[in-house]
Amino acid sequence: MEECQQAKKKCSISTVIPAYNNVGFVGRAIDSVLAQTRPADEIIVVDDGSTDNTADVVRSYGQQVRYIHQENAGASVARNTGIEAAKSEWIAFLDADDEWLPEKLELQTGHLERNPDIVWTTANYLRCTCWNDLRSAHMPIEQAKRLSSDKEYFSSFFSAFLLNAWGCTDTIVVKRDVLMEAGLFRPGQLRANDFDMWWRIAYLYPKIGFIAEPLAIYHLDVEGSTIRRHKDSKLSCELVQRHLDLSAQHGRQNEFAPCAALLLQRWMRSMLFEAQGGEIRDMITQFDHLFGPGYKAGMRALTIFPRLTAAGCRGISRIVRLSGLPRQLARSRK
Repeated sequence: MEECQQAKKKCSISTVIPAYNNVGFVGRAIDSVLAQTRPADEIIVVDDGSTDNTADVVRSYGQQVRYIHQENAGASVARNTGIEAAKSEWIAFLDADDEWLPEKLELQTGHLERNPDIVWTTANYLRCTCWNDLRSAHMPIEQAKRLSSDKEYFSSFFSAFLLNAWGCTDTIVVKRDVLMEAGLFRPGQLRANDFDMWWRIAYLYPKIGFIAEPLAIYHLDVEGSTIRRHKDSKLSCELVQRHLDLSAQHGRQNEFAPCAALLLQRWMRSMLFEAQGGEIRDMITQFDHLFGPGYKAGMRALTIFPRLTAAGCRGISRIVRLSGLPRQLARSRK
């Protein structure tokens, strides 16, 4: 009986939802938490100084949701406010424009009880393109199981990151004390504040739990998203350089460096669409040691005429969309 009570206490979970001008989506997010087969012990919505009717929507749920208002300070500070106010030992994150699938907390609670040495866990998820409501698993379930060798964890978050199997912010559940130990989310980190947090946790606790089944829905193409608002390459370079230094201090630079290279490559690919040729070249120069000679030569060639490359990238993307290939891929992932 005492062991059961300790297990319940260990797995008490507070849900933290930061919201900024999310009047059209925050209700959907809250509803998905309330629909859980294993109820959250606490739901906290931190309103980051919204100027729309986000507050009215959240307050309409009454005592089911704890509403906290703060002056606009960014997603990092909003998450920190929720973490500091939380009463549970575990924190589950959900962005206000995303949603959870009904068995999310039940499956992750069971997972944590089966693996008492794990201090954080994640899962597969569904990606939804909002313009056509097309949903597909980020990673096919069987593939996800193979990558984790049918275990319920990865021995290193950095290995999971390289395999693109770390989940997303909506699938992360982590001990509140671990978040405190790692230093919480970094105020002023306008881009990739989630990666910044997860990497700092991984330097201390590399082992991370993983569930192959999708447990959340990550909505793409939402207007006003952080990714859309903050494209300055300097933000990306500052983040990567700081973590190259931090990982070295923790003796994990060899594990982190390939993750840095992968992320920079993804960002540079997206920058090709925006004709940011000069910024791409600056990135390659700054992080020369992270890339092979072939990659560097290829990217430099693509940035000789950045507007032409951008037009070509957009044209190819348009053709792919019109061909229906994304829908075919989505079917194959089910």
